[in-house]
Amino acid sequence: MISKIEGIVWDTNVKFLTVGVGGIGFKIYTTAETKEVSQNGNKISLFTHLVVREDALDLYGFLTEEELQFFEMIISISGIGPKTAVNVLNISSVTALKRAISTGDTSHLTKVSGIGKKIAEKMVLELKDKVGISGDENDISLRDEIDAIEALKALGYNPKDARDALRDVDKTITKTGDRIKAALKILGK
Repeated sequence: MISKIEGIVWDTNVKFLTVGVGGIGFKIYTTAETKEVSQNGNKISLFTHLVVREDALDLYGFLTEEELQFFEMIISISGIGPKTAVNVLNISSVTALKRAISTGDTSHLTKVSGIGKKIAEKMVLELKDKVGISGDENDISLRDEIDAIEALKALGYNPKDARDALRDVDKTITKTGDRIKAALKILGK
């Protein structure tokens, strides 16, 4: 019903953004990364998914279509709601999450509130063939990527900048320490 919203960020909250469009403020639940890049008064464009429940209409927004599509894949799994799906997207990039699912790595998925071992295994089982990444592309594990992001955050970089820098690091560099050094060079430019 509502597939995209472009407007001005009126307010950022811990859980959601309020985006003004034509004098109407839309409450949009989103990822931590999206909230970090959203400044009050700035224009924003979000791909959205409307969740219709008996007692509410909740709108979820994402910066990229890839995030939206992955979110929709996650919520298609019985037992996973939209808020849990957003929490999954908060742990790492979509590419790293797809890699983890394609290789059956459930260790970090279980750290998300609302996802236990059984649900993580169910995610892997149901999404493994849908994520589009083969096991051959798994040079960098989800754990290594999260460790590198956490190290860069500890050095004072925000998660979005850390993810972007790590995304730009040469894929042949697979050791976490080397990836962090290469990311620091990118961030230092």
